[in-house]
Amino acid sequence: MSPLLPAGTALPPLPYLLAVLVGLGAVGLGLRRRRPTVTPAVAGGFAPWMATGAAGYALYQAEAVPDAVAPLFGNPTVYATTFVVAGVLWLAVADRPADAWSLTGVPGVLALAGSVCFAVLVGVGIRHALATGTVTPAGPVRALALSVVVTGGVWLTVRSRVGVTGLPGVLALFGHVLDGLSTAQGIALGFGEQTPLSAALIEAGHGLPPAAVFGEAWLFVLVKAVVATLVLFAFRGYVRDEPGEGSLFLGLVAAVGFGPGVHNLVLFTIA
Repeated sequence: MSPLLPAGTALPPLPYLLAVLVGLGAVGLGLRRRRPTVTPAVAGGFAPWMATGAAGYALYQAEAVPDAVAPLFGNPTVYATTFVVAGVLWLAVADRPADAWSLTGVPGVLALAGSVCFAVLVGVGIRHALATGTVTPAGPVRALALSVVVTGGVWLTVRSRVGVTGLPGVLALFGHVLDGLSTAQGIALGFGEQTPLSAALIEAGHGLPPAAVFGEAWLFVLVKAVVATLVLFAFRGYVRDEPGEGSLFLGLVAAVGFGPGVHNLVLFTIA
């Protein structure tokens, strides 16, 4: 098992795998031919889809997904499945303005559709949790609120130097702060860390003096925030010179943190 992959990472049965691969190939070919415009707003419009994939995996872990489609919600298949759906939508509206947040623009359409899908999945998860036990939102809400505060503080501190990264930069920073703080909250609630490298960082900080004040995962949270900030500094020139490509790469960086962070929030609420 790779130290970067969480426990439970596995491919689905062959028929499902082939269906997902065909979908990815078709969307990839369509995007290559259409070459839709990528802007900071378009990258931001995909944030709800990152959350949708994360929520889908949380439902899978909570056994709230019907058996017929459950293999499409495992890790990492759920993210590929989500990209196929989002990619088809992107292709369908690719001719619309790429910098408008209204319902006539690509970012607005992507964000609205992704938000609806995310809300539906969360609703399904909450309904399942209420039927089998209880919903426990207090811890996740605390982690989310603290993530907003920390992200705002860090962004205000470095904005004069990395402000050119715009919305994708804020999302990348917020995503990794959320991942760190939600993981810390999960440990406080009795959940374990599934990714070996992250678990090693948490273990390294355990027992050191800051742990008594900031919790066992303090080192993991610190590393996530620092690395995300350094990425913004590293990408600022790239985004300035190539806004489309730079925003796309920052969107990918954001997904690596935002997805796991949202997954934590949903899972800790319904499991």
